[in-house]
Amino acid sequence: MIASQSRARDRAKARRAPRESVLAEPFALFAECLLTGVWIAVASLPLVTVPAAFAAGARHLRRRTAHVGGGRREFAADFRAALRGGWRVGLAGWAGAGAVWVDVQAARAGIPGGSLVGVVGLLALIGGAVAGLRAAAVWEPGAAWRGLLAAAGRRTVLDPAGSFLLVGGMAVVVCSAVLVAPLAVPVLGAVAAAAVAVEERHRRRR
Repeated sequence: MIASQSRARDRAKARRAPRESVLAEPFALFAECLLTGVWIAVASLPLVTVPAAFAAGARHLRRRTAHVGGGRREFAADFRAALRGGWRVGLAGWAGAGAVWVDVQAARAGIPGGSLVGVVGLLALIGGAVAGLRAAAVWEPGAAWRGLLAAAGRRTVLDPAGSFLLVGGMAVVVCSAVLVAPLAVPVLGAVAAAAVAVEERHRRRR
């Protein structure tokens, strides 16, 4: 009798308890993306640390979507781990960007063949950035960046839909920086989230 009354009270409390809105989880994840964008921006200030910053941000968002605990300290630990080899990737990326800038200047100067070289260089730079994002999205502590980039390069070509999505995300960051510079900072987190989603989609389709 007592047990049945206790169960009845529990059911009554459950009925009276306010239910969480179905929008609570999506908005919480969106807010987490914006916060992660700020972390990524701060960690990217030395420039060569951009790949490591995105890798730490993507791993933080993977933990968040898996409902595993983690915060600023875990992000910092991941960032330090990713930086061990990631700084070389960042250095190579900025060197490539510099080479493309030289090609573009050559094209603007009217040098014969400069236009073709500039276009090819720009496409290669975009492809490299997409591969870098895809590699960062699956990074784990102890993983070798060379192997991650090689596999990500293949996925960039074999999964054009996902790659175009990331190109669109990078375009949004550039447009945000041009129109309202501070807006580009939190958007970085959305790009990291898009990379994680693209990689998860590709994994499930295999």
